[in-house]
Amino acid sequence: MPAERGASRSRRPPEILSSNVVDSSAWLEYVDGGPNAQEFEAAILAVERLVVPTICLLEVFKRMLREKGEDAALDVIGQMRQGRVVDLDADLALEAARLGVELKLPLADSTILATAHLHAATVWTQDEHFRGMDGVRYIPKHNRARREGRS
Repeated sequence: MPAERGASRSRRPPEILSSNVVDSSAWLEYVDGGPNAQEFEAAILAVERLVVPTICLLEVFKRMLREKGEDAALDVIGQMRQGRVVDLDADLALEAARLGVELKLPLADSTILATAHLHAATVWTQDEHFRGMDGVRYIPKHNRARREGRS
């Protein structure tokens, strides 16, 4: 019992017990050191439980390549590849399409969700499309303009 009381007072991030899918928005927030970076850190660093859909590799690499250059993009991809990379095969594609129609999700988001379902994983995101869904840890984006106004 004393351990439970101590744990309730702890300010450490929640322990990550299940598999995790960190979506592209969360990866980019983390690598950019954005205001929500610490919210995603535990899921990203728990590489033994990290599931990485190939669509996330594509989205993160493309954005990093465009904004920070190839070396920075490859560094992030190296970190992402420490997790279990899941290819988009025919069965996963069909499940993603079904979820996309059912939940009115864009292609990448439905692929991420289907991958999470396949691996019984929690989706970590700051993407509004996932707000309120079961199995999702949604962290709202900070309003940058409002934050800058307070500084």
